[in-house]
Amino acid sequence: MNSNWKKIFDMIQKPERIIIGLMSGTSLDGLDIALCGISGEGRETKVRLIQFTTVPYTNAFKAEVKAIFSRRDADLQQVCLMNEKIGVYHAELILEAIASWGLKPEDIDVIASHGQTIFHAPQSLHGLEAYPNATLQIGDGDHIAVHTGIVTIADFRQKHLAAGGEGAPLAVYGDYLLFSRKGEDRIMLNIGGIANFTYLPADQDASKVFSTDVGPGNTLMDQFVQRHYDGLYFDDQAKIAQAGQINNLLLERLLRADFLSSEFPKTTGPELFNLQYLEDAMAAAGVADLSPEDVMATLNGFSAAVIIDAVKRCFGAGQTPSIYVSGGGMHNPLLMRSLRAGLPTAQFFTTDDLDINPDAKEAVLFAVLANETLVGRGVDFGNREGVPSVQMGKVCLPV
Repeated sequence: MNSNWKKIFDMIQKPERIIIGLMSGTSLDGLDIALCGISGEGRETKVRLIQFTTVPYTNAFKAEVKAIFSRRDADLQQVCLMNEKIGVYHAELILEAIASWGLKPEDIDVIASHGQTIFHAPQSLHGLEAYPNATLQIGDGDHIAVHTGIVTIADFRQKHLAAGGEGAPLAVYGDYLLFSRKGEDRIMLNIGGIANFTYLPADQDASKVFSTDVGPGNTLMDQFVQRHYDGLYFDDQAKIAQAGQINNLLLERLLRADFLSSEFPKTTGPELFNLQYLEDAMAAAGVADLSPEDVMATLNGFSAAVIIDAVKRCFGAGQTPSIYVSGGGMHNPLLMRSLRAGLPTAQFFTTDDLDINPDAKEAVLFAVLANETLVGRGVDFGNREGVPSVQMGKVCLPV
């Protein structure tokens, strides 16, 4: 038997697998690395978050990714080169993290790599009837496997697409396995570059579970800050936004995107919600000379408004869901105050209340997806558009 397949066979038999989950989001903050101990499968999955770190990206690396990120005119040679470079770079960061934890590569069973999204093109965005849903994550899994010597499961989103989904959000799978609780309606709200949530019904009926993008989380705010404030990548503690005032004319224009009123589940990205979208809205609203502080206050209010509307559409204005927040947006005090004010009957928590560091949550969920690839027997989410009942990921073997 091939030694790598024997290694996989042996790890499948273990009562607990040691899996590193990776996440690198559209905000390009850095690489989230979550060291997890995972036992069981399906609804019996149990996770121990053993270690977690976020390794910040250098400004030079961010610039390289941004040169091809969410651009229709991206240089194809640079896309190819960055596919390999990101794989090697992530491998280096993983090895450094493993060493800092006093471990060796042979102590790790599997790496679960999300990769770096550079373009997301569901049919609802590209509008081309002859073409299917598509998405592209780079950072080749074979490079990670070869450079670390650890079996790597990567490229999760392609199976989702092949089975009829849009390739996102994938959080629904791990959220249901880890966080569904009988008797409590839950929303697992992740505020990353794009805000998305998973609805977990109190009756735990998997056929009712869904996950959806709702609109911009941090992406427009981050893009605006990076263009107008030298050396800044985000609005730390919403200091800029809190110095301004929401412009209602601009907010009303921002809220006009057809995506925002379309049915759940749905996906989007910076391909739609970008600085051109903002500039067009400012021109249409006649506020092209708005101060940067007022623009930031309005963008902050825009993100809050789309999240509030989506939650109300899911539950109705009078319901009292429990909302568990994760992602970078949970650290934005103005955004969180707006959410609480707009959803006064909801109870707000973070995934810390569920024993998962909210900053680590997405990386942990990819570790769970990898565990399902190895030992899962599958969960039936019903025959619904956008939530195919599949296990995802490609297995990449070391040399």
